[in-house]
Amino acid sequence: MGIFKTREPRRFAHQYIYVDERKERLKEIEERAKRDLGMISPKEATTEERIRGKMVEQTTHLKRRKENGTPITTKRILLILALLLVIFLALFR
Repeated sequence: MGIFKTREPRRFAHQYIYVDERKERLKEIEERAKRDLGMISPKEATTEERIRGKMVEQTTHLKRRKENGTPITTKRILLILALLLVIFLALFR
């Protein structure tokens, strides 16, 4: 063991014993086809999507961002930081 090296934990990989993957795939394909043909209603939102929707409803700044449709992207943040760096360097030369 080194002083500065930390051991990475083992990955957890749970394999199901009593699952027929082929049957599950066929079922998903059938449901997708029925949904496309309009035989059944569209799939409901997943739990994660519902939770995310509730979080957005409860916070004002996320509501505004969703209404405006202008997410802050990493490119925009990097551009602003680069601009500030240029201005900072220009002032102190």
